[in-house]
Amino acid sequence: MPPTKTLREGSAKKRAAILAAAQELFLANGFDRSSIDAIAARAKVSTRTVYDYFGDKRTLLRTVVENIGQSLIATIQRTLDETLTDLTEAGELEDALVTFSMRIATDMLNSADYATLQRLGQTESDHLPPRDDRAMANAPDEAVGERLAALARAGLLDIADPRLAADHFIALTFGVAISRLGSANAAGDARVRPLIVEGVRAFLRAYGKER
Repeated sequence: MPPTKTLREGSAKKRAAILAAAQELFLANGFDRSSIDAIAARAKVSTRTVYDYFGDKRTLLRTVVENIGQSLIATIQRTLDETLTDLTEAGELEDALVTFSMRIATDMLNSADYATLQRLGQTESDHLPPRDDRAMANAPDEAVGERLAALARAGLLDIADPRLAADHFIALTFGVAISRLGSANAAGDARVRPLIVEGVRAFLRAYGKER
């Protein structure tokens, strides 16, 4: 078996240009119709540079998806920090959880990055690893679980399994909106907020300290 080729880290500016070009062409033309030559031309680098940095087109697609995912995870983490930190009273939880959910339902679910990730995940799934093999697929749920665990340690929630609690929270809020409306994008549909509010209340009936 031949040795695995070592990829170059190279110039950050060139890497960013290649990834931007690849994303544009994958969205416009699809994976199969987007050639490495075309990506290189749009990024204003040589074809050899694309191969040296990423190895092949499938790795390039995976890197595009991973980078978008990391950006969205950073948005979730920042929103958690801004809305679900330094809470001391159980009475603050409902408003804080609704605020967090609405921020995600507007700032993130209405973003170009989210739309791009959804589209590539749907149209190019044959060229991506299975969802269960992508660490970033579970990262948002894990981040929410970690914050719910922190709230439990502060005595504000009663949680034995933080990841299960996160799954329940997401299902009761965003999951219900998607099931009912086809989307949880509150910026585009005023019906999302009432569903999120009721979902938060149902979550607190299950996991709140005073129930």
